[in-house]
Amino acid sequence: MCRHLGYLGPARSVGGVLTDGENCLRTQSWAPKDMRGGGTINADGFGAAWWRKDDIHSYRNPMPIWSDPAVDDMLAGVESEAVIAAVRSATVGMPVERSACAPFTDDTWAFSHNGVVFGWPDALVELAAEVPTKDLLTLPAPTDSAALWLVLRHLLREHEPEKALRMLVARVESTSPGPRLNLLLGDGHTMYATTLYHSLAVLSLENSVTIASEPLDDNPAWTRIDDRKLVVATAEHVDITDLN
Repeated sequence: MCRHLGYLGPARSVGGVLTDGENCLRTQSWAPKDMRGGGTINADGFGAAWWRKDDIHSYRNPMPIWSDPAVDDMLAGVESEAVIAAVRSATVGMPVERSACAPFTDDTWAFSHNGVVFGWPDALVELAAEVPTKDLLTLPAPTDSAALWLVLRHLLREHEPEKALRMLVARVESTSPGPRLNLLLGDGHTMYATTLYHSLAVLSLENSVTIASEPLDDNPAWTRIDDRKLVVATAEHVDITDLN
């Protein structure tokens, strides 16, 4: 499917977040270790979002991350205390274009989806019908991930992030046969992640936290997250609860 990660802690270069570690996100784009039947490589684009003084910025490219010199050039010169990034493996039939690459962002949030909504688009018709028409007309891309982002943004207007994510997962499970919903959401201060089928790991150190689809290195402090969990993390604290 995809691989994603989030970082909160002392300022680091955005490029470093993508490339540090022997199993960094860039390595996972061509040599992932735990795709669980969701493809073999993640070569259909990538993106990164970061915050500076609560302003969100992003960079996305539909080309493979290993082919973009900006990762070691421009992004290496940008520092942030909060980063969310992803490499993409497009579901068959969905477009490979910049607008389809995570993370999707607005003025506050960055969002990534590792997985697939089976039965797309029919499985999301009922949920999409609850979203304002203007939002539907500005859907970033005709993909299941972009549609999930659209619905989640709508839920976040009325609910706290944890409740919004639980509601989204439950609603999609009620209409899609066995969806794969590893979701990652952040606002520059707190990250929220779900596990539904795909892998996830957390590295919590003294003043930083990293959430990633796979451990980025061999540090024994990485904790692998079980299925059907909700992770809420700040740089100082990590809370893991049942998704249900």
